[in-house]
Amino acid sequence: MGGTALAMASSAQPSSAGYNLTEKNFRRLCTYVYSVCGIKLTEKKRSMIDGRLRRRMRVLEIADINEYCDFLLGGSVAAEIEVPYFIDAVTTNKTDFFREPAHYVFMQEHIMPGWAAEGRRGGKIWSAACSTGAEAYTTAMVVDDFFRGRFDYSITATDVSTDVLQKGNSGLFPRSMIDPIPEEFRKRYVLVPKNPARNEFLIASDLRKKVSFHRLNLMDSRYPFDRDYDLIFLRNVLIYFDRPTQDSVLAKLCDHLRPGGHLFLGHSESLAGAKLPLQMVANTIFRRK
Repeated sequence: MGGTALAMASSAQPSSAGYNLTEKNFRRLCTYVYSVCGIKLTEKKRSMIDGRLRRRMRVLEIADINEYCDFLLGGSVAAEIEVPYFIDAVTTNKTDFFREPAHYVFMQEHIMPGWAAEGRRGGKIWSAACSTGAEAYTTAMVVDDFFRGRFDYSITATDVSTDVLQKGNSGLFPRSMIDPIPEEFRKRYVLVPKNPARNEFLIASDLRKKVSFHRLNLMDSRYPFDRDYDLIFLRNVLIYFDRPTQDSVLAKLCDHLRPGGHLFLGHSESLAGAKLPLQMVANTIFRRK
């Protein structure tokens, strides 16, 4: 439905060359992306943005990338429909299974044994900026493997991109992503088609039921989720934000982390200078006071 409505925004026929994104319109897009997503684009991203938007232009039958900018920022109903597609186009969704494995080792050696010693029977985990869900499903594998069905847990997976959320919810991944998954985990949590022509694998249904996917823009003024999460993952996201946006996002996430809960950041991220109720317990791992 959205594509049909949006195609009416321009009667121009697409050309193979199009027109280069002007400096003025690149700045307009940068301002818009920052206001919507909190992401600061630099001149280095100009070529990437130009290339990604041309794919949307072909769908909409818009020939001139500067005309696309006028359409997107024009405030029409059709432009509002286009916004999620634009966000999908300009955001980067890098993800892998068992990425930054030291975090999962910390879970196995410290966090989950602590839960077991406390006699806890359940827990809640949040994978923020989850992309296609590899982080959420990895976490589910680690928790399930440790407790072997004796622990009732749920994982909330959120992202601003509707496209990656749909992919994550399907549980289907390209076979090229399977290598980091340990062999014993593959046997229990991964289904690989016998036909090698199907170059994909599927996360087992029992694990998929533990993960729920929801759209969330971290720039939103409030997050409509519970305030007693045990673990929150926000990895390799803060690097795209300026300091005020980082502080705002982290403060809101802390409001949803229970005392004693843990926050995981990416390996190149820190909380230096941030005034938050968090104590560092390991590299890029923080405990809520």
